[in-house]
Amino acid sequence: MWQEIHGSSNWDNLLDPLHPNLRREILKYGEFVEATYDAFDFDPLSEYCGSCRYNRHKIFETLGLTKHGYKVKKYIYALSHVDVPQWLKRSHAMWSKDSNWMGYVAVSRKEESHRIGRRDIMVAWRGTISPSEWFSDLRTGLELIDNTNVKVQEGFLGIYKSKDESTRYNKLSASEQVMQEVRGKGEEVSLTVTGHSLGGALALLNAYEAKTVIPDLFVSVISFGAPRVGNIAFKEKLNELGVKTLRVVVKQDIVPKLPGLLNRMLNKFHGLTGKLNWVYRHVGTQLKLDAFTSPYLKHESDLSGCHNLELYLHLIDGFLSSTSKHRWNARRDLALVNKGSDMLIEDLRIPEFWYDFPYKGLVLNKYGRWVKPGRQPEDIPSPLGVETPPKNGRPQPF
Repeated sequence: MWQEIHGSSNWDNLLDPLHPNLRREILKYGEFVEATYDAFDFDPLSEYCGSCRYNRHKIFETLGLTKHGYKVKKYIYALSHVDVPQWLKRSHAMWSKDSNWMGYVAVSRKEESHRIGRRDIMVAWRGTISPSEWFSDLRTGLELIDNTNVKVQEGFLGIYKSKDESTRYNKLSASEQVMQEVRGKGEEVSLTVTGHSLGGALALLNAYEAKTVIPDLFVSVISFGAPRVGNIAFKEKLNELGVKTLRVVVKQDIVPKLPGLLNRMLNKFHGLTGKLNWVYRHVGTQLKLDAFTSPYLKHESDLSGCHNLELYLHLIDGFLSSTSKHRWNARRDLALVNKGSDMLIEDLRIPEFWYDFPYKGLVLNKYGRWVKPGRQPEDIPSPLGVETPPKNGRPQPF
C-alpha cells in the first residue's frame, strides 16, 4: 500500500487516527532529515564549517541509518551568499567560501526496493538552526517561478537555483545537482522529497520541478515545520501536477506561520483574498501535533525547542489521534529530544543540548597539545567528486 501511504488518496482515513505504517514512514524520512543536522559541521572554528563531516559512503553507517536500506548517491551544495541565515554567512572556511552542504540524494537498495515494491529516490534537505533567524530571512517578496502567475519566496528560490561558474562547488545549482539524479530506468520509481524548516520549503520547490520535468513520476513530499513557500497559483499548480504533500506541524511552532504575520489576518477574509497572487498559501495535507499532549515535555514557551526536529519525531511517535493521549508504548528514545534543545522535563534527568563531540572536538596530540583534529582524507569535501582511492587504487565518487 505504498502509494496510499505516500498520499495517492491525500491520506484520507490515515491521519486521525494515525495509521501505524504511515507513522513508521514519517519517522523514517524524519530520521533521514535529522542526519543532515547530525552530520553538518556548523562549528565556526572549523576549517570545514558548512560542510558534511562524513563522506557519502559512511554517513548512514556512522549515524546508524543503515537499517532503512538506502544508500547515498550524491551530496547537494547551495551558495551561501544568497538569502540565507547570518550564521551560514560566517562559514568562509578553507574548504569553500561560497557554498554550504544542504542535503543529499539517496536511493533504496535492491533488497529494500523489493520489499517496498518500487525503487524510492529520496532527497533530504537541511534547514536552519534557530526560528529567530526567520524574522530576518523572510523579509523578501514573491518572485515568478515561470511564465505563469506562480510565485514563490525569492530567498528560497535563490538558494535552490543560484550558481556561479567561479565557485568550486556550485558551478551547478542545487536544483541541477538534484535533477541529475532524479531519473527512472524503466522500473517503478517514486520520488520522496523531505525536509525540515527551510529544508521543507526547498523540498516543495524540488518536487515542483521534478513533477514538471517528469510528469509520470510519482512525487510526494513529507515536510516538518516548513514555512509557507508560494502564492495560491503555486498551490494550485502543485495540486494540478499531482504532487502529494504531507505537512507535519507542531501547534506551538512559529515557523509554519511564516512568512509574514499579515497572512494570518488575511486568512480571516479568504473569500476576498483567496486569489491574490501576493498572499502566501500553505499546500498539501496537514498533520498537526500538540506539544502539550506529551507528558515528557516542558510546557514553557520555547520557540527554538518547539521547532526542533527531534521534538517533532517524538510527538509523531506518540501520536494516536487528535483526541488521544501520548501513546504509552511509543518506542523512540526520549533522550533524543534533548540532543539540540532543553525541552524534556527535569524529572527525566536528561542533559540539555547533549549532542556534542567530546572536549568540544579538541584532541590531545602526541606533543601533549589540545588541538583541532584534521579530518580523515576520505571525509574532506572534494569539488571534483572524488574521494581518496581505496585499496584497489580505483577512486570512488564523493
